[in-house]
Amino acid sequence: QVQLVESGGGLVQPGGSLRLSCAASGSIFSINAMGWYRQAPGKQRELIAVIESDGSTNYAASVKGRFTISRDNAKNTVYLQMNGLKPEDTAVYFCNTVPSGKNYWGKGTLVTVSS
Repeated sequence: QVQLVESGGGLVQPGGSLRLSCAASGSIFSINAMGWYRQAPGKQRELIAVIESDGSTNYAASVKGRFTISRDNAKNTVYLQMNGLKPEDTAVYFCNTVPSGKNYWGKGTLVTVSS
């Protein structure tokens, strides 16, 4: 059974930082590109960061330069370091493979950026 479990969300002030974690089952982690997605209230889910199996990364324009995706293959975990957070970053954050696997969605972790 494939599982993805996100953690690390919370309430942070504008300009603050958070690090999200996603623990993945080994059966997908070692061979798939992994990504962080987010869904803001009333908006569609969007892909914001991708890390390939070779470690190369890509980012959506909205987070480039502020967010960093990384992976620890030994721990089957992918991370999202978020710096310079803005109120518009408020969303539920999910990890999944890229392209996303429809049966892999976890519950996500809520990030709220507010003063």
